[in-house]
Amino acid sequence: MSLYAIGDLHLSIGCEKPMDVFGGRWENYVEKIRDGFGALMPDDVCVLCGDVSWGMDLQSAAPDFAFIDALPGRKIILKGNHDYWWSTAAKAKGLLASMQLEGIDFLHNNCFFYGETAAICGTRGWFFEEEKGTAHDRKMLLRELGRLETSLKAAGDREKYVFLHYPPKYGHYECGEILDLLSQYGVKLCASGHLHGPALKLAFEGESRGVRFLTVSADHLGFEPKKLLD
Repeated sequence: MSLYAIGDLHLSIGCEKPMDVFGGRWENYVEKIRDGFGALMPDDVCVLCGDVSWGMDLQSAAPDFAFIDALPGRKIILKGNHDYWWSTAAKAKGLLASMQLEGIDFLHNNCFFYGETAAICGTRGWFFEEEKGTAHDRKMLLRELGRLETSLKAAGDREKYVFLHYPPKYGHYECGEILDLLSQYGVKLCASGHLHGPALKLAFEGESRGVRFLTVSADHLGFEPKKLLD
């Protein structure tokens, strides 16, 4: 069993918004995703770090879930800023049950144990692009901090691996509140997506405050999930 991560699949099988129109790395990206998952085994786990589907509601996202479920391994999905289909995790689970899709779970106010000693934690996070200094902005940040801490607490004494959609470090920007939580709970690794194209040049990858940071946007990885643990 191995642990993988990839973000920003941006599937649009059930709607007309294919990423192929951007050309370059995104040409034939659905086929690239299918091929990229070819290395995974049925007992492997892959965390999908948000922006999995362009569907505007659960029904339009359903074909994308079917595609994801058919890929090898168990998939754990967290919310991204373009996951407009997301209303509640409970409703998403209900759709999967009605479709008899058993290979997908959702990371939201919870955690998942991996092996005997590790835990998969995470939430969407928050990002400088959204920060306007308003009361609403502060409310959203506090909500994401609460969800992340709930996830970290659920992990107990296990080694904690955190998955976010928004990177907490980017260029000269840092989300201090999220970084403080990662340090407080002794997080080993933090993987995030969201960044594409020229923005990837400012992605932070490396160690800071005892945490290893990785960027796992699909186009950054060549649409092949990144192996994190064996």
